[in-house]
Amino acid sequence: MYDAIIVGAGPAGLNAALILGRCRRKVLVCDEGKPRNSVSRGVNGFITREGVLPHELRRIGREELRDYPTVEIRENTIIDDVNFCEGGGFEIVMENGARERARKLLLATGSEDKLPGIPGFAELYGHGVFNCPYCDGWEERDRPIAVYGNGTCAKFALQMKVWSDDVVLCTDGPATLSAEDRARLQRNGIPIREEKIVRLEGDDKSLKAVHFENGVQLARKALFFITGGKPDCSLATKLGCQLTAKGFVRTEGNEETNVPGLFVAGDASQGIQFAIVAAAEGACAAFEINSELIEEDLA
Repeated sequence: MYDAIIVGAGPAGLNAALILGRCRRKVLVCDEGKPRNSVSRGVNGFITREGVLPHELRRIGREELRDYPTVEIRENTIIDDVNFCEGGGFEIVMENGARERARKLLLATGSEDKLPGIPGFAELYGHGVFNCPYCDGWEERDRPIAVYGNGTCAKFALQMKVWSDDVVLCTDGPATLSAEDRARLQRNGIPIREEKIVRLEGDDKSLKAVHFENGVQLARKALFFITGGKPDCSLATKLGCQLTAKGFVRTEGNEETNVPGLFVAGDASQGIQFAIVAAAEGACAAFEINSELIEEDLA
């Protein structure tokens, strides 16, 4: 039986494995190989790793784990099922039928961005279409920016003024904004375009234009959207984890869930979704996992 199984090998999973490896814990890391930020032009806001390509960050993390013989990584491993073990702990069932057991389980399965079905949206995602201004706003500073969203997106559009004075809110149909939000946008010089969007035009470097149903084009260099992420919580909910109103796993303290011995870190939890925060959450979860293992061993 492993001391801990970690599902997911992004910043959260890899950092947790590093901490647990240094604690001489027997750890299995299972990675499906489908990172959320695979299309990103670089990981930003990560001290000493500013602008590093996502696959390079993961390569460095795996390389560092080779110094710890008690840590094992299984690449391209899909988890089909997870169950409680009789007598305590957890059992994971892999796609090939293999089964492994552990005293503790850390889910770092991440989140998937929900992209509108507008032609050009998915094609430009990562080099003209973005979901996080903290990650990509600096590179798009002082350029004409579109914000895609409706309803409660006025705050997001206003925040984009930090990076550019030329911001236009595109609601892709009649706006469902409150009168107060409309007034705030107007006071801050953010026009609202309510026409239906039929496609986005761009190349491999940036967005060029937003095309509306009425034939009008809006020249823009970048579009930021706020449609929310879809966390992968299937394993967590099967084991009885509580979710937040937004569908993320509810965690407390050092990434503990309401299920004893089960932890969730990274973008699948309810915190700020930065790569460096995910890594920190992985470290916190590893600290708590090791602390619990020590108490159990001493008992």
